[in-house]
Amino acid sequence: MTTQYHDHHLPNDALDQIFREARSYNGWLDKPVSDEQLHAIWDLMKMGPTSANMLPARIVWVKSEEAKAKLVATASAGNQEKIRTAPVTAVIGMDIDFHEELPWLFPHTDAKSWFEGDVEGRKEGAFRNSSLQGAYLMIAARALGLDCGPMSGFDADAVGAAFFSDDDKVKVNFICSIGYGDPESIFGRSPRPEFGKFNTIV
Repeated sequence: MTTQYHDHHLPNDALDQIFREARSYNGWLDKPVSDEQLHAIWDLMKMGPTSANMLPARIVWVKSEEAKAKLVATASAGNQEKIRTAPVTAVIGMDIDFHEELPWLFPHTDAKSWFEGDVEGRKEGAFRNSSLQGAYLMIAARALGLDCGPMSGFDADAVGAAFFSDDDKVKVNFICSIGYGDPESIFGRSPRPEFGKFNTIV
């Protein structure tokens, strides 16, 4: 059997756009984000790996003025304007009962049985993997030419009641505004350490 290795990489301008030059924005240009762009983000981010393809993230894309007002009311003072002025803010929730979907998401084996009766294990899996999906969301948005402003600093119970009210099994992980970032809203980039600071090869 021949193993195929990928010996090519994205061009530097793509790496700059996704990582090196990308920033977390606090303010937004008055430029809309379309529903088609949100679908395109999902169509990329859903391809990122999760444990047993569990895909526990449940996302509410907050676009309308009414929905924004509900989300703003749950946020800390420092985050309210970031949400209010953003074209859209994604509420990344996590489904604690993700295992109910595994028979079709991971049909190779009876993966649902791995998680039945283990609520704490499901909470751990949902948190880890929805966090991964939130990161994939930001990478996908940046790859598509958008900017991101991820946030904590909100009342998670209030957000859950406002946007997942009929589904108590879905808990809120974090939120992320999406749009076209205003360069005036950010300060200089914070330090990023060299490899040796936080890494060890053994």
